[in-house]
Amino acid sequence: MELTQQQLVQWRREFHRFPETGWAEFWTTSRIADYLEQMGFEILLGNQIINRDFVRGRQQAVVEKGLANAVAYGAKQKWLEKMDGYTGCVAVLDSGKPGKTLALRFDIDCVNVMETKAQEHIPNKEGFASLNDGFMHACGHDGHITIGLGTALWLSQNKDKLSGKVKIVFQPAEEGVRGAAAIAASGVIDDADYFSASHIGFCADSGTVISNPTNFLSTTKIDIRYQGKPAHAGAAPHLGRNALLAAAHAVTQLHGISRHGEGMTRINVGVLKAGEGRNVIPSKAEIQLEVRGENKAVNQYMVDQVMRIANGIAVSFDVEYETEIMGEAVDMINDTELVGLVEEIVLAHPKVHSANANYAFNASEDATVLGRRVQEQGGKAIYFVLGADRTAGHHEAEFDFDEDQLMNGVNIYTALVQRLLG
Repeated sequence: MELTQQQLVQWRREFHRFPETGWAEFWTTSRIADYLEQMGFEILLGNQIINRDFVRGRQQAVVEKGLANAVAYGAKQKWLEKMDGYTGCVAVLDSGKPGKTLALRFDIDCVNVMETKAQEHIPNKEGFASLNDGFMHACGHDGHITIGLGTALWLSQNKDKLSGKVKIVFQPAEEGVRGAAAIAASGVIDDADYFSASHIGFCADSGTVISNPTNFLSTTKIDIRYQGKPAHAGAAPHLGRNALLAAAHAVTQLHGISRHGEGMTRINVGVLKAGEGRNVIPSKAEIQLEVRGENKAVNQYMVDQVMRIANGIAVSFDVEYETEIMGEAVDMINDTELVGLVEEIVLAHPKVHSANANYAFNASEDATVLGRRVQEQGGKAIYFVLGADRTAGHHEAEFDFDEDQLMNGVNIYTALVQRLLG
């Protein structure tokens, strides 16, 4: 294999055709492992990189369907066996010489979006549109996989020029911030001295890199499920226990949580599902919500309030309840040393005309869980944005991005490797 623009485009389009949702990326993981094996990497899978106690938002039915699809697509059995039901992989390159350890993270899951059928849409024109109805790489993660593989290929060809070790994390289930916690808790990157992650497009166009996005919000995604008792709504309403009413009261109380005086907070109930029929006292209800906070402590305050309300409502309406953490991310501040290094690299790049040093992100990203893990172990971390022109916004059916930025991404990462481990 040669590190060319043509190779990068080929990879990107291959992964674009086979999008897989979080925790079901079996074909994607298998295919990444195929390429990494050709490059000579040590490949870690399954329990080697996943702490199952910290897996968030994994639905068994989705996993089983994804596994069946992967087998049909030709995923290799040896990789599926090593995954043991859990997707994602970590590629390890040891130079054999003493030095620092650098961890790089690239997310691999898609979005639950139906790709447009419009003929002017480039994936349709060029024949690489999604083959999985209802799923699409509408957030650029196919590009992230490609940049990760391109960086891996360069590493395999330049190992003798480096010291230390590189670990490339191909992370599952970024959407819904569900995957990073399990990888962090596995300890697989606890030896990292440096950590870097990035996103293509988002809030930057081609030729621009945002070297220091700020205001990453801590967040927790929570499901609350109420279990009541059904009864005839006309003849015996007193025998029922109304889960729908419990949930409805919970929603109003959740949105009434007092905001914290020491930092910005957010809460949103995005889904409320309840009931079986108009003449039946509703016995089941589910609330899907998220909270966010300017920092971990403020976010935890919101979580604690949610849990208190969930319990209080259950007592008030005499229903059973359970809560489940479906996803999480934390706040993170980029380390100054790495911000300066990325700025030096990108400003020396002929195809980058500006490095916007500060941009208020005001959203959440679960790469922060990995970055903070490294920082808490004494290392340094950065998350940056690689500009790329888009045909539509992220998570939209018409989304596509400037493929010329794939090589720019590889060049930035390989330069970072050289500066830190050269």
